[in-house]
Amino acid sequence: MPAQPSHKPSGHVSEVPGDTDPAALRADARRNRERLLEAAREVFADQGVDAPMSAVARRAGVGVATLYRRFPTRTALATAAFAEQLALCAAAFDEALADPDPAHGLYALLEKVCTTQVTDRGFATVFLDQFPDALDHDHERDRPEDALARLVQRARETGQLRDDFDPADITLLLLANSGLAGQPRETALAASRRLLAYLFQAFQAPRPGSLPPPAAMELREIRRPS
Repeated sequence: MPAQPSHKPSGHVSEVPGDTDPAALRADARRNRERLLEAAREVFADQGVDAPMSAVARRAGVGVATLYRRFPTRTALATAAFAEQLALCAAAFDEALADPDPAHGLYALLEKVCTTQVTDRGFATVFLDQFPDALDHDHERDRPEDALARLVQRARETGQLRDDFDPADITLLLLANSGLAGQPRETALAASRRLLAYLFQAFQAPRPGSLPPPAAMELREIRRPS
């Protein structure tokens, strides 16, 4: 097995040497690339993005050298593997912001994020834990925070959230939900739905009494279970 290349910051996939435009690849090379991406999604979903690269190559039925020719770093592989999911997640934020009922839009968005968090460890890591250099940090890191802040503001303005609700409460929800990752799929999904319903009901107005001050937490501070 060749020595693994150093994991240097790589930016977007289009900037990573070795991962050329898929349309320009020969048919066999294109098939290998697609097998590698499918295998990466499966392995990362089961084991997280720290899974051995050799496990991805083995699942794809190709040699490790072939994997590294196409994707010289783990970052390049993770970015390419989850490009479609990242686009769908961005669309989910847009749909939530376009919902005429702010609370419904917020709940629908959180349901999608919570479901992804407990069923696909790989994508949850890339999206929530900010896998190094997998995203354009300056742009993509701020997008979830900005969209959630706008959703929360709209829900507050319509009287749908309690006065002392804080966006950090969403981070608290996702931290609690992350503990379900690794459980059997049906168990994790059922528990995640119930947890979200419990906490979202607590978020809504009117509610008697007040809460302690929120913790200073942001989405980017979420860490996956070790």
